[in-house]
Amino acid sequence: VQLQASGGGLVQPGGSLRLSCAAFGSIGTIDIMVWYRQPPGKQRELVASITNDGSTNYADSVRGRFTISRDSAKNTVWLQMSSLKPEDTAVYYCSALSVPRVVAWGQGTLVTVSS
Repeated sequence: VQLQASGGGLVQPGGSLRLSCAAFGSIGTIDIMVWYRQPPGKQRELVASITNDGSTNYADSVRGRFTISRDSAKNTVWLQMSSLKPEDTAVYYCSALSVPRVVAWGQGTLVTVSS
């Protein structure tokens, strides 16, 4: 499995941005897709996840502001981010899990929230 993330950029506080993660290869082996982020100088943290049956999970810090979704063919996952805050600034990574192991990481896409 290979993952290609895109959609990062500079956005003002309160703005919105949508990240995409396209999966290629043996996508039938993927059980869960996950977005992580790594703020500057901090550890990587889980942002949101979505299972094959559409169940979602969010970090408390983004719940109600971010929405994770996937297309019907299960080869693209999006992270819709709204009401962005400066503390959302980070490199965002998507990953694919074939439970219990991670089978792929995307290359990371930088999101900067600043006025």
